[in-house]
Amino acid sequence: MNRCGWVTQDPLYISYHDTEWGVPVYDDQKLFEFLLLESFQAGLSWITILKKRENFRAAFDNFAVETIANYGEAKTQELLQNAGIIRNKLKIAAAISNARAFIALQEKHGSFATYSWAFVGGKPKINHWKSLAQVPATTKESDALSKDLKKQGLKFVGSTVVYSHMQATGMVMDHTEECFRFKDLS
Repeated sequence: MNRCGWVTQDPLYISYHDTEWGVPVYDDQKLFEFLLLESFQAGLSWITILKKRENFRAAFDNFAVETIANYGEAKTQELLQNAGIIRNKLKIAAAISNARAFIALQEKHGSFATYSWAFVGGKPKINHWKSLAQVPATTKESDALSKDLKKQGLKFVGSTVVYSHMQATGMVMDHTEECFRFKDLS
């Protein structure tokens, strides 16, 4: 079975690639989960985050955006002591402030999905890459979404992080043509 070139033999990575990556997500809670995880991934490998995903889920109240938006100093300190997640003070602070900004975007646009999917015209952008080497790290769409997210107050949402988010949530379909998922999702 052919998969995208970035997939290792790690069963967790294989499962993520085969069942989640590139599948369109319109559910705001799931979009927030990916946004939070992608912001923690900045500067690290995605497999590191995948291996800690369940720890993040427990530490961040199942990615409940309203709950996270109300975290205070005690919860911040608890998170900083949690060895099961990435204990970066700036990223933890960003997760909390990003939750507040996420809610503001939901209120302004009706949903975060409506807001974010507008950057790709409301439907997945299907790419036709022959090899992993062709897949970009950023695009004009990720540049635009990143710029606007920053304008709305979100942090750790540079264009590379945002493009990874767009790939993960199916806003762009970047499975290479030889990958078995390409046909399923294009």
